[in-house]
Amino acid sequence: MSISNKTILIADDDKAIRTVLSRALSREGYDVRLSSNAATLWRWVANGEGDLVITDVMMPDENGLDMLVRIKKIRPELPVIVMSAQNTLMTAVKAADRGAYEYLPKPFDLDELKMVIKKGLSPKNKPNNDLASIDDDEMPLIGRSPAMQDVYRVMARLMNTDLTVMIVGETGTGKELVAKALHDFGKRKNTPFVAINMAAIPKEFIESELFGHEKGSFTGAVAKSIGRFEQARGGTLFLDEIGDMPMEAQTRLLRVLQEGEYTSVGGSRSVKIDVRIIAATHRNLQILITQGLFREDLYYRLNVVPINLPPLRDRKDDIPDLIRHFFNNYAEEHNQPPKIMDAKALDFIKEHSWPGNIRELENLVQRLAVLYVEEVISLENVLSELSSKTIVEINKSEEGLSNGYADETLQQSIYRHLKKYFDAHPYDELPPNGLYVRMLSELERPLIKLCLSATRGNQIKAAELLGLNRNTLRKKIKELEISIIKDKF
Repeated sequence: MSISNKTILIADDDKAIRTVLSRALSREGYDVRLSSNAATLWRWVANGEGDLVITDVMMPDENGLDMLVRIKKIRPELPVIVMSAQNTLMTAVKAADRGAYEYLPKPFDLDELKMVIKKGLSPKNKPNNDLASIDDDEMPLIGRSPAMQDVYRVMARLMNTDLTVMIVGETGTGKELVAKALHDFGKRKNTPFVAINMAAIPKEFIESELFGHEKGSFTGAVAKSIGRFEQARGGTLFLDEIGDMPMEAQTRLLRVLQEGEYTSVGGSRSVKIDVRIIAATHRNLQILITQGLFREDLYYRLNVVPINLPPLRDRKDDIPDLIRHFFNNYAEEHNQPPKIMDAKALDFIKEHSWPGNIRELENLVQRLAVLYVEEVISLENVLSELSSKTIVEINKSEEGLSNGYADETLQQSIYRHLKKYFDAHPYDELPPNGLYVRMLSELERPLIKLCLSATRGNQIKAAELLGLNRNTLRKKIKELEISIIKDKF
């Protein structure tokens, strides 16, 4: 494709961004025109100028998303790339909905922008339908971190489709919230959203739960019962923890998805399915496939569009917003002024490993809201809650209760490190030699941090707990760059 005659119109009130874009895109051979306001951009577009638009959202004279609606009315085929520092899910959703070719959060990757421009100047994509009236505070997902931006962009593209989605993420990352948002702000929003947790249902009852049963079809079936597929008719069926579904039920589900119809247990009448399927799991389904525990053909039926939810430890910049959200929710429910957390407490919380992810953080915030009368939650308050929990776990481990009662935080840390090594290689290959030494080195840091947290920064007690010489512990703290917050009370 020749780009020598392609003109790119750029509107951004940040002079530095205009300069960077002008230089980079001019070197690519584009004719670049710059504006610091929406009015000039609109005049260019209205006059039929430009082959592609790059616009900021927040400009001094008009919101770029509002102008996008007007652009699409007069020039629907003109590709518009929206960039914004307001990196919420709703920004991505509104940009996609109002016809943006692509949404890029700031700071953006210049190489990615160049690639998007090249695609945008090739055959065009069709814009989505209308979600323009939704406000940011209506969305259940909180966070503006880079880790969440990829999630938002995928969700924005999926809102007005019926594509099957597979949500993968650790326990407590908010998989059901994502599924519910895809439903509540999608084309089936006025229809039922039905969730079923595969791990919570005895395997002999899963088919009955999904497809219903006829009276007398099995012992205990004293009346006819409709299943979740029927309950979700016209809407969305959320299959949570799909990795825990027994093989027999997987076979039945696959057949239903292939044929587009099902019969109830003990029934003979075929029922057409009319549901959008969203599945979720915290397990690695590809490993389960190699172990013969999950059907590969069902995996490809469900994994049409994957959404990978990041764990909280990979999006720690979102923690202040999440804490504020949870405090505000509690205050609203109990008609109280919302609490806030001081800077030292926030810094300490960011260093926690959060094995329970957002669910663990929410539980902590609720305990702090209930148990402390102070309006400003301090480091002392946080340490009291986190340290008491850690000490109990360590004591259980020391008492020899290793059959399921050992410290879950450390167990999950060990598992994460091992999984990182093995996931980086095909299942029929092994990681490089020296795994034992590398694992010990990587596990020292969370172990030492855990013991320092339990002893509230007392290195002498931590050394005794670990069974190390005090000087050895000091050396390791320095080598591993572990920050210590000592007990101030």
